[in-house]
Amino acid sequence: MEDQFSPEAKSEVFEREVGQITKEIEKYRENPEAKTLDQKELLGRAIQSLNPSLGNKTQTSPKDDSSLNSLKNAPPAAKLEVEHLLSMAFKEGIAKAVSEASQSSPFVLDAFHDALTGELYNEFLKRGLIK
Repeated sequence: MEDQFSPEAKSEVFEREVGQITKEIEKYRENPEAKTLDQKELLGRAIQSLNPSLGNKTQTSPKDDSSLNSLKNAPPAAKLEVEHLLSMAFKEGIAKAVSEASQSSPFVLDAFHDALTGELYNEFLKRGLIK
């Protein structure tokens, strides 16, 4: 899965969205209640604030190392759909992938948010945007 999201596969739209998410994370860090959140939770909330159709999910799976771990018992079709949405997010932009995910089942939308948060967390760590 890691190879699927190589740097050359990332679009300009995705790069702009990374900048927007980084700014949102900084806004959240200014709030006193954010002191109790870990970096992955901050990232998940920043993604949600830029993409309201992801719902009001208040917690991602911060201790989950695998971004697709929530899909381990899911039907193969759901796994494929989430993988497609992740690929779309990196190649065509997060907003476009969220728009498509919002047309899916609530399970796929939730799993996509978890997987996206995990993949973006790894990407932000590599770039040094979060610690």
